[in-house]
Amino acid sequence: MESLTSPTVTQRDQLLVEQQVFSLFKTFYNMPPSSQSFMLELQRENHVEYLTNGLKQLGPSFCVLDANRPWICYWILHSIALMDEFVDPELEDNTIDFLSRCEDPNGGYGGGPGQASKFGILSLLTSNMPHLATTYAAVNSLVTLGGDKALSSVNRMHDGGEIDVRACYTAISVASLLNILDDKLVQNVGNYILRCFKVGSHSSFSSTTVLSEHVGKESVSCGLKIFKNAKRDQNLVGHFVSVTGSIAHILNCQTYEGGISGEPGSEAHGGYTFCGLATMILINEVDRLDLSSLIDWVVFRQGVEGGFQGRTNKLVDGCYSFWQGGIFALIKRLNSTKGERSIPLGDGEDSDPESPRTTASSDATEEGLNKDLSQDDSHSQKDHHDTSSRVNVADIGHNSSKGHAKVNPLFNSLALQQYILLCSQDLNGGLRDKPGKSRDHYHTCYCLSGLSVCQRSWLEDEDAPPLPHAVLGPYSNLLEPIHPLYNVVLDRYQEAHEFYTSS
Repeated sequence: MESLTSPTVTQRDQLLVEQQVFSLFKTFYNMPPSSQSFMLELQRENHVEYLTNGLKQLGPSFCVLDANRPWICYWILHSIALMDEFVDPELEDNTIDFLSRCEDPNGGYGGGPGQASKFGILSLLTSNMPHLATTYAAVNSLVTLGGDKALSSVNRMHDGGEIDVRACYTAISVASLLNILDDKLVQNVGNYILRCFKVGSHSSFSSTTVLSEHVGKESVSCGLKIFKNAKRDQNLVGHFVSVTGSIAHILNCQTYEGGISGEPGSEAHGGYTFCGLATMILINEVDRLDLSSLIDWVVFRQGVEGGFQGRTNKLVDGCYSFWQGGIFALIKRLNSTKGERSIPLGDGEDSDPESPRTTASSDATEEGLNKDLSQDDSHSQKDHHDTSSRVNVADIGHNSSKGHAKVNPLFNSLALQQYILLCSQDLNGGLRDKPGKSRDHYHTCYCLSGLSVCQRSWLEDEDAPPLPHAVLGPYSNLLEPIHPLYNVVLDRYQEAHEFYTSS
């Protein structure tokens, strides 16, 4: 009988994390007010110093991330931009030069210099090729740096890729940012994500079976190929080819839980749910998702610690402050374009601010989804599904706040801010997963991105600053607004959008 009541490993780990977190909270609430104010303050100078040092030089232990060097650039540069800081001109030039050396002559960015070339010396030792994930990171890094030198350094993408929701998102996101999204790129992306909803309910099906049944001989590759010159002259602005299956891929991946998995038959995951939802918005297919069940799934991922878990029965992790919190930013903007026809939050019923489901208050960064983000909606005209209630991405905009439906936050943004500031923040600089973990650039990036989302969760007017009561701690904690579809600072997105639409 004793064995029947013994906690599982998962339960023991959860209890340990709760003890660590609640111990921090108890210590905090027993502090004098002056000490509490310090603990809730975002240590900007320390964070910027930690990040800048990482951009200049990393220690030997980072060799395991050698194939992810553009990601390190993005995590650091985006974190610095969120705090409205800039790197010095020499470091900026060095970063642009480094990323240019990561770019393959045939398009796309590899994990580091030499890793992108099929014909370089390293090809004798490794099979590394341009990768959609590092291409996304490199492009976002250059957009974050801004200016003609950084933006004009993006030459072309690559052909070939992976088959999962992250690959779909990185491909579509880069195409949208560079203003080269077209029909061929988005063909069948959405169908794939929805199909996972069916597969998730029938474990006897495999992803291989589903793809062969529903896609046949068509490739589901999310690779890309962009043809354009380095100057982006007006005669050759770029064109995507070779992506057949992106829409199909994403529809395949919404599981019975409501979240989205990386591939058909897998478990719903916060990162993939964000990627899938953002992709479906970018390709104007979002109404094909079961948004009610998606919302049901994500609202219950916020735990008693105040932070988010990535999957059911997993531990809280600071990075999901954005991967889950950013979902609410997208949902809020979707509701704002639907007017009175808001997305039901379960069982077909509209949101009730007093219901238990919504007392965990939802956030949604209003400054995302600029109404110019869809540069060409012609691809949506060929879709064969019902488009009567489809959301037009062009209507989901930072400047289109008038007349939208009021949507109360669906998660507790103050509780999440408390978790980020007290449990994830290293007072010496950088942020981390949870108490007991070490700081790193990845968690610094996504904790700060989630913090920015939290601070603007109650705004109805996108042009107004957040009210002081929406920002936990001193008002100096306020970060720059982000564009939640791409997770770049909003004004950097706007600069890039203007550059790539006029070039």
